[in-house]
Amino acid sequence: MYDRYLGIEISKVNNMMKRKYKSDCTVENEDDITRKNGWIIGYLASNQDKEIFQKDIETNFSIRRSTVSGILQLMEKKGYVIREGVCYDARLKKLTLTDKAWDYYNRAMREVDAGEEILRRNLSQEEINAFLDVLDKIKHNIDG
Repeated sequence: MYDRYLGIEISKVNNMMKRKYKSDCTVENEDDITRKNGWIIGYLASNQDKEIFQKDIETNFSIRRSTVSGILQLMEKKGYVIREGVCYDARLKKLTLTDKAWDYYNRAMREVDAGEEILRRNLSQEEINAFLDVLDKIKHNIDG
């Protein structure tokens, strides 16, 4: 028996963040963008200098292939990503952001940065580093 359960505390913070950002976030309220779409757009934008494929999305976000496939198909249909073939392997399609996705990304990043400022308020860099180290250990414990 524990005084405070890590899983419950993590869940509480996650719920608080969802409520806060949902109420404050105008970009999130766009009709056709989901939170996972935003994560994928952010990942592609952050790795624009690399060729990113569906498998990279699956691995980075720990999402099953069938789920990622559906998400990417919908994002392509909505005009956020383009799948382009690569010359060295006909089976592979690299993911590229459209101008519409870049517009969303730039607006969303302003809001993410504002939210990050709130989360980091009153925390020293040492505390932030220690917290991130603990989170990494928890993720490792879960993955085994």
